[in-house]
Amino acid sequence: MPSPQPAVTQQPLNQGEQKIRYAIVGLGWFAQVAAMPSFPNAENSEVVALVSDDPTKQKELSQKYGIRHTYSYDQYEDCLTSGEIDAVYIALPNHLHCEYTVRAANQGIHVLCEKPMATTVAEGEQMIEACRRNGVKLMIAYRLHLDPANMRAVEIAQSGQIGEPRFFNSVFSQQVTGDNTRLQRATGGGTLEDIGIYCINAARYLFQDEPTEVFAVAANNGEERFREVDEMTSVILRFPRQRLANFTVSFGASKVSTYQVVGTQGDLRLDPAYAWQGELTHYLTIDGETREQSFEPHGQLAAEFAYFSNCILQNEDLEPSGVEGLNDIRIIQALHQSIEARQPVPLETMDHPPHPNPDLITVRSPNADQPKPVHAASPGNS
Repeated sequence: MPSPQPAVTQQPLNQGEQKIRYAIVGLGWFAQVAAMPSFPNAENSEVVALVSDDPTKQKELSQKYGIRHTYSYDQYEDCLTSGEIDAVYIALPNHLHCEYTVRAANQGIHVLCEKPMATTVAEGEQMIEACRRNGVKLMIAYRLHLDPANMRAVEIAQSGQIGEPRFFNSVFSQQVTGDNTRLQRATGGGTLEDIGIYCINAARYLFQDEPTEVFAVAANNGEERFREVDEMTSVILRFPRQRLANFTVSFGASKVSTYQVVGTQGDLRLDPAYAWQGELTHYLTIDGETREQSFEPHGQLAAEFAYFSNCILQNEDLEPSGVEGLNDIRIIQALHQSIEARQPVPLETMDHPPHPNPDLITVRSPNADQPKPVHAASPGNS
């Protein structure tokens, strides 16, 4: 087996000492274990404020990271108008993304919002319009758009090495336990919203196109934890040129994170494909011969913060934009319609935002450690 290949290297951003000052809004598990430890490796970014209703989180995390300013959610407007911040990283439950994005935009604050960007198309459109009207940048946190393994997969799929890409398939599953917000319909939880969005987005960037029709079925084994959202969902997306993408996502199965794009002359499989830390690996098969390439761990969140901050500092257009996030919401909304109607649902023609490509690759060092979260539980036990 070949030895792991080094990740793509990238020169530090030429911004001198200037940094974008962030408030982290929402201090759940992912914000604590993935986002906050990433800022030391994003040289043009710093956390200067925390927004949470949990006083223990405020106290312990501000002390740990040397953050002077903390606010409750009722004090969010004070944070936005304090003059202390340039941008917010919104890591709240999905149903709050729209409100907190619009409020930030109205105060001239740039927004990096976790995915899915919103729970409805109308909310997504409201977010885009608020940021446009106030002249601030809106980026949706698709960290894999900057990831070497995933963007090299785009390059391979589009290069002709596997011939014409014909179909995509993926499995993304994990055990989600307890009263996690991912299992609550009111907070925007669900398999499609939480993990299915990765599969939808991967199919879109590997095909470099938008689907025209969707079909989905859901299944539920009746466990109490799945009383509000389905246990699992299987999906088929039809793309132009008669290409198909299919995937299954589950909150009640063993941990799997893989996808495969199959062409007329070969195929490429990533396993794991969607992880936010650790090694990602390609298995490229052409003419019956498989080559393996591993991509070393790197700081996906640090890369994301560094890229967004650079776009602010240089006043550059960015990808993934709000339109990118909105297209996924349109698809998810149509998939729910398909589940309810038990039939395929055509999609209206969507805007074609610039699709991610290897030019976006941004590499930063991996986090030094994964801290023990404060008053926040991991999504599951897998």
